[in-house]
Amino acid sequence: MLERFYPDEWVNSAYEIPYEKLYEQGVRGIIFDIDNTLVCHGAPADERAIALFARFHRLGMKTCLLSNNREPRVQPFAEQVGSAYIHKAGKPGAKGYERAMALMGTDRQTTLFVGDQIFTDIYGANRAGIRTVLTKPIDPHEEIQIVLKRYLEAVVLFFYRRKCRNVRQQCL
Repeated sequence: MLERFYPDEWVNSAYEIPYEKLYEQGVRGIIFDIDNTLVCHGAPADERAIALFARFHRLGMKTCLLSNNREPRVQPFAEQVGSAYIHKAGKPGAKGYERAMALMGTDRQTTLFVGDQIFTDIYGANRAGIRTVLTKPIDPHEEIQIVLKRYLEAVVLFFYRRKCRNVRQQCL
C-alpha cells in the first residue's frame, strides 16, 4: 500500500541529479515542482535555477513547472527559467502531469518528475505512471500544513529505506 507513495529515487537536491545520464537513457522531458524543490518557498528563480534550466536547453530537454500555486507565483518563475508551466495543477491528480507531458511532447517513458513532497508530488507522478525523484526540501521553515505532512512523510520514508535495504536495490 505504501509503495504508491515511494519515489523511484531519493536525492539531496534537484541540482545533483545526473541529467546528462538521464538524457542518454531516453529522458526527454522533466516536470518540476518549484517551491522547496528548486528554490525556497515563494522565492524567484536564482542563478542556480536559471543555470540548471539553461543546461536542459543545451541538452535539448523539455521542461514544465507543475505547481498548485496561482499563476502570479508560477508564471514569473517560468519566464525566468524559460520553461512551460501549469499553475493550479491539482496535484496529486494525474491530469496535471498528463497536461505537462502533452505540453512537452513526451510520454510516460521519456518523462521524469522531480519534487519535494511525497503526498502531492510523488504520489501524483506515480499515479500518472511517471518516473519520480524525491528531493529533500531546501528550506525547513514551511507553512504549518506542510510541516504536519512532513511527519507523515517520515513514516513513509522509514518504510522506503527498509524496503531498499531488504531488496538490496539502490535507493539514493
